[in-house]
Amino acid sequence: MKIALFGYGKMGKMIEGIAIGRGHEIVAKIDVDTDEIDFSAMDVAIDFSMPSAAFSNITSCFEHHVPIVSGTTGWLDKYDEAVLRCKENEGAFIYASNFSLGVNLFFELNEHLAKMMRNLSQYKVAMEEIHHTQKLDAPSGTAITLAEGIIDNSDYTAWELEEGNANSIPITSKRIGKTPGTHTIDYSSTVDSLEIKHTAHNREGFALGAVIAAEWIFDKKGVFTMRDVLNLG
Repeated sequence: MKIALFGYGKMGKMIEGIAIGRGHEIVAKIDVDTDEIDFSAMDVAIDFSMPSAAFSNITSCFEHHVPIVSGTTGWLDKYDEAVLRCKENEGAFIYASNFSLGVNLFFELNEHLAKMMRNLSQYKVAMEEIHHTQKLDAPSGTAITLAEGIIDNSDYTAWELEEGNANSIPITSKRIGKTPGTHTIDYSSTVDSLEIKHTAHNREGFALGAVIAAEWIFDKKGVFTMRDVLNLG
């Protein structure tokens, strides 16, 4: 495939290496100072840009009938509009807060555990996420996805940064060194605690998942998730 990269930072460069290793060609490396974009040269696009640029990148691909997968977080107030634009243009779109195959399995485990804990009111849930110091958004998009998975399968109604109340999930965000990403969900009672955790050892898992998603969406139309890519539905 001919792949365009929207955003050519650390993640973009890693995606480039993995994509080339899997036999693909990188036909564009689009960053903030790119003036002209040749959409006709692309089979599919992968967006790991800035929150301020993501919506424009994504909708431009829809308008030019280029399938796009995006892992940029911090722009989701416009997600519903992006879905509408995708459908209007008969485009193809996957957004994931995290493309790691392991994390997406962790999402499923998180939801299943939340269902099992739903009627055990003596346990209170809390979440911690740790990332590198260059990560701008807090909590992480992955943490928000995990919190939403608990909310959808429990009596919790919201999440809050740092402190929660009886109906909300407290999320502690830490920025430490070069940590790629660690997410921990803890259910604690007065007698014991139950914890599940995902720890990324490097960024390669995120990049590989994005390339696999791009390969999967290449000949499709519609709005999808990593659950579709991994056939977890």
